[in-house]
Amino acid sequence: MSLAPKLIAAAKELCDSVDALQFASPVAYVYNPLRYAWKPQETYLKRFAAKKKRVVFMGMNPGPWGMAQTGVPFGEIDAVKNWMGIEEQVDIPFPEHPKRPVLGFACEKSEVSGRRLWGLFSERYPNAEDFFAEHFVLNYCPLVFMEESSRNRTPDKLPVAESAPLFEACNQHLRKCIEILQPEWIVGVGGFAQAQAKEALAGIELKHGKVLHPSPASPAANRGWAEAASKQLLAQEIWSE
Repeated sequence: MSLAPKLIAAAKELCDSVDALQFASPVAYVYNPLRYAWKPQETYLKRFAAKKKRVVFMGMNPGPWGMAQTGVPFGEIDAVKNWMGIEEQVDIPFPEHPKRPVLGFACEKSEVSGRRLWGLFSERYPNAEDFFAEHFVLNYCPLVFMEESSRNRTPDKLPVAESAPLFEACNQHLRKCIEILQPEWIVGVGGFAQAQAKEALAGIELKHGKVLHPSPASPAANRGWAEAASKQLLAQEIWSE
């Protein structure tokens, strides 16, 4: 029996939970791709989350040119469309920042983090089904936060009064996903993701790993992210030669 329906139900519950939250200035716009980009997200879950996984990779939250456009974590359009074979209708968030339009699969901008992450995975596994046979990728927080200037604001920069209820909803969702997928490993993509995973999953028998975040804001990632991440995965024995 496919595990996807349970994950779909959990994602819908998370979508409703975070939609009920309020965020104050300097956050001026909040995008929830679980709402307006639900069709590709649902397809991603149905196609690639049907069975238990050995390794779950977890990012922080969507990027403006990745999951914000495609509904798929780290959702670089080329990877989602041409490697995963997913291309679905994406609606428009409201309100929409004029400098951060959601064009869905027609978006011509590239999500560097997603290009690096999925580029490494697709190089090692040219067939997406081979990667997803043992691995899955999700985000801790589903929301995109933007300031009036269009500057991205990450969840770790939110005041505690706003982050506490958000993180509780995200923690509950993560625990459900792990209970469903029953992985051996949870691998944080970056320090924030690893820290949140350890907090949310305390008491659950699970191995915790970490890889360098592929963000272009990281000098270390810009010096050769794929090679660095591969070394980390091999050193932690998450991957083998």
